[in-house]
Amino acid sequence: MTQDAARDDSTERPAAASGTFTLAAGGDDPLTVTRLGFGAMRITGPGIWGEPDDLDLARAVLRRAVDLGVDFIDTADAYGPDVSEDLIREALHPYDGTIIATKGALTRQGPDQWEPVGRPAYLRQCVQMSLRRLGVERIDLWQLHRIDPHVPAEEQFAAIAEFQREGLIRHVGLSEVTVADVEAAREHFEVVTVQNLYNVANRSAEELLDYCEREGIGFIPWFPLGGRDLAAPDSALARIAERVGATPGQVALAWLLQRSPVMLPIPGTGSLGHLAENCASALITLDDETVAELDRLATG
Repeated sequence: MTQDAARDDSTERPAAASGTFTLAAGGDDPLTVTRLGFGAMRITGPGIWGEPDDLDLARAVLRRAVDLGVDFIDTADAYGPDVSEDLIREALHPYDGTIIATKGALTRQGPDQWEPVGRPAYLRQCVQMSLRRLGVERIDLWQLHRIDPHVPAEEQFAAIAEFQREGLIRHVGLSEVTVADVEAAREHFEVVTVQNLYNVANRSAEELLDYCEREGIGFIPWFPLGGRDLAAPDSALARIAERVGATPGQVALAWLLQRSPVMLPIPGTGSLGHLAENCASALITLDDETVAELDRLATG
């Protein structure tokens, strides 16, 4: 369920202009977040491995995101690993209304290497360690980073449902799933978000997005800005951005926000300048002709 929010032309907290979305709107414990959030993967080292070169800058980016109106920050225990969660606690604890969503079930073997592990005992460890690193007694949104194909999905879902009953996690989300996966998980718990690859060029999750709209589930598009080719100086997106008077990234984010009221983009960056640009995308309204032109950029 979405809540309309008036466009705010203020440059002080531009992310707030993206409006809000309420997770679990029909349940007993709804949670409302600003739609334009921040993804905390890029505040780690190269390959999402180890600490960033400038720890002070990473903390400053997190604090500035909140200053710019962001109240929804997405991270994972695998980012670093542990580094992103540690930095979030150092920079923002006790959070004061900022919602920290995290994920578990991906292990790390080195830079840019990821392997899912969905054994219930390991999932419990993921939750417990995230609680410790973030310094909270309950995680507002915990997401299964990947379904482990080597462990029955029902076992993974049943374990997560138990964590929720125990009060370790408040709400549950899934990442990189199908409609069938979501429906299977909903036999065990309410799914309030899904997080799949989706951007102006890659629409492979279109069926899932449509499902989320019908069911009132938040859709978190990862890789929301697409790749470098999408924003290359001679690209169609760059030409559209020049006409609009914005950067290609801002146009890509504005398109996502207008694409669906359940869309919760989480652009990530380790740069204060890029952070400000990303948040300012919430102030951009694309006309119907521009939206149609962007719709034609889909390649998948």
